[in-house]
Amino acid sequence: MTRDKRLTAARPDLAAESLRGIIEAPRYALGERRVVREPVAPVRRAPSPGASLDTEALLGETVTVYDEDMEGWAWGQLDTDGYVGYLPVNALALPDAAPTHRVSVPRTFLFPQLDIKLPPLATLSFGARVAVRSERDGFAITAGGAIFARHVVPLEMKEPDFVTVAAQFLGTPYLWGGRSAFGFDCSGLVQTALAACGIAAPRDSDMQEAALGAPLDPSGPFRRGDLLFWPGHVAIVEAPDLLLHANAFHMMVAREPLEPALARIAATSPLRAAKRL
Repeated sequence: MTRDKRLTAARPDLAAESLRGIIEAPRYALGERRVVREPVAPVRRAPSPGASLDTEALLGETVTVYDEDMEGWAWGQLDTDGYVGYLPVNALALPDAAPTHRVSVPRTFLFPQLDIKLPPLATLSFGARVAVRSERDGFAITAGGAIFARHVVPLEMKEPDFVTVAAQFLGTPYLWGGRSAFGFDCSGLVQTALAACGIAAPRDSDMQEAALGAPLDPSGPFRRGDLLFWPGHVAIVEAPDLLLHANAFHMMVAREPLEPALARIAATSPLRAAKRL
């Protein structure tokens, strides 16, 4: 059986202990749990700052680390969606208090104290997970600082409409491998919007095409929430005549009339599939 390398914690010299007897490797590792401590941590294809950005992990997400090298890179697997890659060791920490809340606005500041006039310690993205210890004077207080309380919601709270969530990010720059409000790629936007509604989705567009929804006639008609797939691209139908997607034509999350968008994209790549959740 051919295994997807993106989701398989195995390389020529090492594999996850869970793959023993399935994949042959010189050695196996149980892995150790780590938590992302930076607002956004890159997950790269190779242990180098110049390597391709495959995806990102957000503050509070957990990673199973199988190996660390002397150059400051950890090789592991994201618990959120199973993606495997290399992360900077200094972006990770040992688990502490379990997250209780997530950031529910596109971006928000983490302040050192309960005072918005102070320089922020960091800027957090939508979906970042934090452990709120208490609330006071309109702030949610964490071990790392204070966040405007109305910018976070309990982890169990789900958004009602993933299209509305995705539309919050109109104008956000396009970033290959991006999965945060600082930069999205097409499938990162879809995955993030669905996650806010409690719907788990794979990371990449081909995975999403295979796993999500029921097939539709690619010729339409379409309705709000339908997903359209091309080779290497996914877009959201915002309304029967509107398309919403992170794309490299606009280099940002953009809204555009459906028919002209379909015609433009078809000039280089035919619409391959349509799915309804």
